[in-house]
Amino acid sequence: MLLALLAGPLASAGAWAASARYELDPVHTRVQFAVSHAGFSQALGTVSGSTGTLEFDDGDWSTARLDVTVPLQRLDLGDADWNRATLARNLLDAQRWPEARFVSTRVEPLGPDRFIVHGQLSIRGVTREAALAVAFNALKRHPLPPFRRTAGFSATTTLSRRDFGIDAWPSVIGDVVELRIEVEATRARGAADAGEVDPEPPAATEVEPALPPDANQEDGTEPPATGPAPVPEPQRDEPTPP
Repeated sequence: MLLALLAGPLASAGAWAASARYELDPVHTRVQFAVSHAGFSQALGTVSGSTGTLEFDDGDWSTARLDVTVPLQRLDLGDADWNRATLARNLLDAQRWPEARFVSTRVEPLGPDRFIVHGQLSIRGVTREAALAVAFNALKRHPLPPFRRTAGFSATTTLSRRDFGIDAWPSVIGDVVELRIEVEATRARGAADAGEVDPEPPAATEVEPALPPDANQEDGTEPPATGPAPVPEPQRDEPTPP
């Protein structure tokens, strides 16, 4: 997926080394899916926490390699019962097949920032060809610590769940599944070639602005003291009560 995005932008990035390695940011990478619910609506769900690596040569991006895994146990349809049903054996069978995997094979350029990325998609032990329509968003140093170079893109595709052996409940669940994928990938530490140095991080005033007054502080009282924003604790995927 990512190799397509980097093809155009990196071809002109002469200051960068010929080879680089990026890792997907699992916090800011997410898969959204939509599938018909008995014809009444499109049921929406997400899967967070995807991981993967990309290796590419900015002088010959056709040799890039991408390998991404999607943890299906992190699927969320907004309802604990539906989550369990979707992960059960007659659908995703996520206990036996906890991950989906995409491995790129070739790139079909459509323009400087749009591509079709072809690859092998594996779900539930079945592998099929998949083609992603990819739009490049950005490739630059991230403004927040650790200030690593980051690539961002958006991708869409459709697939048939029957192609992957997921054919239960045909009167309730549609066959066509629409996917929307949002990805950020960060340059791996130690990936810089000899002689290449990452730029210095910006001054603290550029990345640590004063906190705004609390939204409830409209009565003229003093807002809380400003300072660095606290680091949020990671969220746990705990099922919601029925």
